[in-house]
Amino acid sequence: MAVGDAESGAVLNYAALDAAINRVAAYLVGTLGAASGERVATLARNNVNMVILHFACIRAGAIFVPFNWRLAVAEIAVLQVDAQPALLFYDTDFDVSAFSCTTHLLSDLWGIVGDEHAAPPVNARRDFAAPSTLLYTSGTSGVPKGVMVSEENATWGNINFILGNGVGADSVFLCDMPLFHTAGLFAATRVPLCAGGAVWISKGFDAGKTLARIADPSLGITHYFSVPQMAQMLWNQPDFDPAMMHRLHLYATGGAPNPAAQIERFARAGINISDGFGMSETGSNFGMPVADKDQLVTKAGSCGLPYISIDTRIVDDGGRDVALGQTGELWLRGPSITKGYWNKPEVTAAAFEGDWFKTGDAARQDGDGFFYLVDRKKDMYISGGENVYPAEVEAAIAELPYIAECAVIGVADEKWGEVGKAFIIARPGAYVEAAQIIAHCRVRLARFKVPVFVVITDEIPRTATGKVQKHLLKNDNS
Repeated sequence: MAVGDAESGAVLNYAALDAAINRVAAYLVGTLGAASGERVATLARNNVNMVILHFACIRAGAIFVPFNWRLAVAEIAVLQVDAQPALLFYDTDFDVSAFSCTTHLLSDLWGIVGDEHAAPPVNARRDFAAPSTLLYTSGTSGVPKGVMVSEENATWGNINFILGNGVGADSVFLCDMPLFHTAGLFAATRVPLCAGGAVWISKGFDAGKTLARIADPSLGITHYFSVPQMAQMLWNQPDFDPAMMHRLHLYATGGAPNPAAQIERFARAGINISDGFGMSETGSNFGMPVADKDQLVTKAGSCGLPYISIDTRIVDDGGRDVALGQTGELWLRGPSITKGYWNKPEVTAAAFEGDWFKTGDAARQDGDGFFYLVDRKKDMYISGGENVYPAEVEAAIAELPYIAECAVIGVADEKWGEVGKAFIIARPGAYVEAAQIIAHCRVRLARFKVPVFVVITDEIPRTATGKVQKHLLKNDNS
């Protein structure tokens, strides 16, 4: 088996997967031309067809663009203007009215591509260093950024994860993470296939189903990747027993800081949990080695050691290396790291210092070489594994005519890790209710970006230069 559908149980071996990719690649070349660099987008939940389409884009020399279906229609419209896809494959439950390109249902893929057998396209691939995938993320200004991932980046990111986590031809992954994320598309799907292993593709995370699948010996799942909030949901399942996860060679977590207490809880229960760090821009970078079980507990809270192709620096605000144990900004260098952002040369230039990528994360390294993410240098917070930038939420709230000022921060939440808390000052004479703010945000923003708490206040603390003092807001218990 190479790829399996966790919902239906249908499987493709490597020969069948290769033939399927060739069929779709031949269609793309016939439609778009060879090595066209045209964008082929998806707005669809996880599906084996989506995996096939991704690889077919590589063979045909197109660029795969999996849009985040959790975004609001208005947000997706902005992304499609930037990416300018030539084709879109979508699910029926998503609104594609904003797209001006040719659209097809992903479920109709095999009726669209035609011939049952097709030879692999000749001379259709683009250069190894050219973009093959765009993964969209939001900047601190709220402006979407398309991370350009080349096959060089993807391959080295795969190698990093494979060598760092003992992945081989006998490895079987379960992919619950969305395929519009680097964790789903690369760490959970391409990694096992690059190693000659197998992956089960699920429609999405469901704690009860996931736990049953991991425990099912007939599926043979050896590796699982999730954000920490998903791990917490699994642990809190009514029928949870740590023994259900003892078949896992590795439970990798990332996408958000995994609390040390949770790591220790899993490790002491005999689950090989490895917290790591990666980004859409950098691929897989760090991971906790699981061979030393005691170390999982003693180093709980660490994102581990850097993988084989990654060079690291921790620097101060002047770009000077800090002393061991001191906190600074984490900079990374290596072949898994993007060359930049689609259509954004100025943003790209600002993200690099020479060939060093500036992650924007504050980190420190201990005397044993283990890295710890201390805090995010910017104001971004993470809710359920999704990055949320306060400036984007603040901009949406500011659209309301009766708002004078607003500020948004992330606050701790047991279920989602963090959720939004908005502080609002109404215009003189205006009356504002929290429900109005939330209702507006639900229309303009993805659900995970909508503030859970709204505080109507008379003052938002600012510095002498007018900047919001968000550290003071975090101490506000209202």
